Amino acid sequence: MRPEILNPLFAALTDLKGVGPQLAKPLTRLGLERVVDVLFHLPSGLISRVPVDRLDEAQAGQTIIVDLTAQDYRPGRSPRAPFGVEAFDRAGDHVRLVYFGRTSGLARKLFPLGEARRVSGRLDLYGDMRQIVHPDHVAEPGDEAGIAEHEPVYPLTEGLTNARLSQLVQIALERRPELAEWIDAPLLASRNWPAWREALTRAHASPRDEAARDRLAYDEIFASQVALMLIRQGLRARRGRAITGDGRLTDALRLPFGLTGAQERVGREIAADMAQDVPMLRMLQGDVGSGKTLVALRAMLAAVEAGTQAALLAPTEILARQHYATLQSMLVGLPVNLAILTGRDKGKARESTLMGLADGSIDILVGTHAIFQEAVAYRDLSLVVVDEQHRFGVAQRLMLTSKGARPPHLLVMTATPIPRTLLLANHGEMDVSRLDEMPPGRTPVDTRVVSVERLDEVVGGLARHLATGAQAYWVCPLVAESETSELAAAEERAALLRERFGADKVGLVHGRMKGPDKDAVMARFQAGEIGVLVATTVIEVGVDVPAASLMIVEHADRFGLAQLHQLRGRVGRGTAKSVCLLLRSPNLSETARERLALMRETNDGFVIAEKDLELRGGGELLGLKQSGDADYRLATPEQLVRLLPVAHDDARLFVERDGGMEGARGEAVRLCLYLFERDAAVPLLRSG
Repeated sequence: MRPEILNPLFAALTDLKGVGPQLAKPLTRLGLERVVDVLFHLPSGLISRVPVDRLDEAQAGQTIIVDLTAQDYRPGRSPRAPFGVEAFDRAGDHVRLVYFGRTSGLARKLFPLGEARRVSGRLDLYGDMRQIVHPDHVAEPGDEAGIAEHEPVYPLTEGLTNARLSQLVQIALERRPELAEWIDAPLLASRNWPAWREALTRAHASPRDEAARDRLAYDEIFASQVALMLIRQGLRARRGRAITGDGRLTDALRLPFGLTGAQERVGREIAADMAQDVPMLRMLQGDVGSGKTLVALRAMLAAVEAGTQAALLAPTEILARQHYATLQSMLVGLPVNLAILTGRDKGKARESTLMGLADGSIDILVGTHAIFQEAVAYRDLSLVVVDEQHRFGVAQRLMLTSKGARPPHLLVMTATPIPRTLLLANHGEMDVSRLDEMPPGRTPVDTRVVSVERLDEVVGGLARHLATGAQAYWVCPLVAESETSELAAAEERAALLRERFGADKVGLVHGRMKGPDKDAVMARFQAGEIGVLVATTVIEVGVDVPAASLMIVEHADRFGLAQLHQLRGRVGRGTAKSVCLLLRSPNLSETARERLALMRETNDGFVIAEKDLELRGGGELLGLKQSGDADYRLATPEQLVRLLPVAHDDARLFVERDGGMEGARGEAVRLCLYLFERDAAVPLLRSG
């Protein structure tokens, strides 16, 4: 259970006075549902206001605070026209206060004629006339304290004002408890960092306070590192079993070509892990087409050779069925009983599978999360393979390894290239193997950058492509992180393409579709019934459509490198030459130009991932969301790169040298884990 001292921070915002359903909606859009969410929602900018006695002391473009008296109203010619308030400062200098959008009633209420008001807003020139459009604060005499000279500005959404969010921040700050210090005292002193409560006050007061922000980012990274180390330590303390195959099944596999050197090397690493009675915790990284599935199958066959069972877990039903079909084709002629179990399987078929697992007649099971439901019992599960690791968090990894009296070996696979920094940040409890060599015959995707102004030519090329019987993806742009506008862009593009190619030849998938509906469209695309699939960025990682040999990404300059590489990986899976067209905006920033040039130059996902981290700096980084379960709310990518080595070393010393959770800092670190919601490690705390 969460320590009681933290409960005030984890209260729902709707429990607070004044936060009703109407205000809850925009807060939820920002991910703000609890007091702690507001506490960790730091300002992104700062408004500085200059107090002046007279308007002629101020410069155009400055945000000022000045005393004004309204003397006249200037209504527009229609209710929609701007409404003006003619006002004067103490010296008699004139300024017009302008309100747009049917706000004349508000303006009259704020500025009664002949009465002084203290006003804050940006002073601009409209021709020769001074004006302030929509003053941000208007205070009556004696209430001037409400206008701060420096005010933090928060990320907002429609229906939420900065003033209202600032009020919630103050409530959250008041709820902060006094907590014991979890940072090693020498580190705190050497970095000149404030205490935790002071750091929050300072971070909300100014986004420029680097010491306060670094302190909070470090706390979050440190909590993640301790959690990962406790998980690793706890799982390895549980005795597993050594699994060694005799080679009779792996040697009988009929392969169209030999193993690459990378596959052989990684295979030896996995075999060495499985031969130990310490449960394997290994991640297998490999780009699309590098042969991860074959490596995983050989490991699963070794488990079967040893008389045990193996399971392969996929994040979606469509991927589970794809894996099942792939493994079936690879296992032709081998005495291996392969089965599948997803949420769709019901009745006698499901019962038969459950019985086969329990009595050991099923050797390898493929499926979704359904394969680890409570009702599913294995006779002797010794190896779990997880596909697309970024979909499964630390809590899921714990769930997998707790199935059975002894924890099975765990191998997780990902086609998402993860920069080394983020790998350590999100998967620090795992050993890592990389498939950095492509099998022979794999043709790199030809990547071209084309201006969006040549859209008609691109559609013409798509028509010629479809006429050959081939298929294509068309990915629509992400627009300002708005799912609504992203969906609208995809629907508009699908409508235009349907006019050209016919409604039955163009499919559409997007994030708001229900899972079964999306799966149905994807299944039709896989079956060749749809020629072109229009999609937002929800195209399933790993979905295999060999006939799809053209990928068109609209406004590619709006995507990050890692995301573009993942999208490009949807093609190039068959024998035909594949092309990826990146449609760019006419005017590119230098960073966007560099990103697109790199996409043309290399197909190496690991090179691209490292460059993505470097180019994006402190901005939004796809890798944080795609490659790991750790949701960093305070630590920016730039802070991760800078502070992770320090936090990692401190976490290791805490766990290995300072007695872990049983040591002097144990209780304070426990609070830190709960505060930053890294309590997936809590079941293992006593193992520390």
